[in-house]
Amino acid sequence: MEKTSEQSRASFLHYLPYSEEDEKLGMVCLTVGTTTVAPHTVYPPNKNDHPVLFRSVAEGRILPDFQIVYITKGQGIFNAEGVTYTVNPGSMLLIMPGMRHSYKPVFETGWQEYWVGFNGSFFMKLFREGILSKERLFFQVGLHEQYLNIFDQIFEEVRVQRPLYQFKAGVGIMTLLGEVLAHERRKEQPNYYQKIVEKAKYLMEFNVYGVINLPSIAEQIGISPSRLNEIFKTYTAMTPYQYYIHIKILKAERLLEQPDVSVKEVAFRLGFDDQYYFSRLFKNKTGITPSRWKQIVSR
Repeated sequence: MEKTSEQSRASFLHYLPYSEEDEKLGMVCLTVGTTTVAPHTVYPPNKNDHPVLFRSVAEGRILPDFQIVYITKGQGIFNAEGVTYTVNPGSMLLIMPGMRHSYKPVFETGWQEYWVGFNGSFFMKLFREGILSKERLFFQVGLHEQYLNIFDQIFEEVRVQRPLYQFKAGVGIMTLLGEVLAHERRKEQPNYYQKIVEKAKYLMEFNVYGVINLPSIAEQIGISPSRLNEIFKTYTAMTPYQYYIHIKILKAERLLEQPDVSVKEVAFRLGFDDQYYFSRLFKNKTGITPSRWKQIVSR
């Protein structure tokens, strides 16, 4: 019988082993769970079900791994890096390796929590690059089914443990992180940022066969070129020029699929006066030359 969504979210706790093969993937899921902490319950409940390292969550602890904790009911407190946050339904907590932290529900209310612990070279790279940052540990993402569905998918992989379940759980964790960070970026940026970026993208797509003219694009939008560059980079993490080159390379890939169109003609169509510059740029972005790309797609 297929589990209902409510059944799949019943109290669940698991600490996971992982292999050398899992480590090579750069993503390992270490612990997952969900539990309802009833009002007037000492936290964490069933303390002895957890390894010693995890039991002191209410008093303060340091973990060698990452954790995401999602609270869907009740209230509580989260302390990290010397800052105290008030936890409400829809709060998401991000725990970093080596970071002293504590969290617990209010004794009178309890709470409902979902969590996943993880590590690996992929996530450590996100940490080193500042994508995961100690400056951003607390997120008010709200109560949304999409987050619970991602937890459900991770829980199911852990329950069944089919081949490569660690990899599939890792993909779920990546998806969860992506949703949380995207939500935060949308909150930080006014709606008019999105309208400006969409208009700029449209104008660049429309002129993909020409040469980028940022002053003209900015003038049509009604802002200065420097302001356009600032907003575009803040919203997309790339400059307008980088985006323009990106769509030109995508268009070049499609043109090179046509057997009667040469590399030289593709370069000319896309506004490159120098075929060799176009070839170097194409290889820099795709890893292979346009002539090699043409050979591959024409097989």
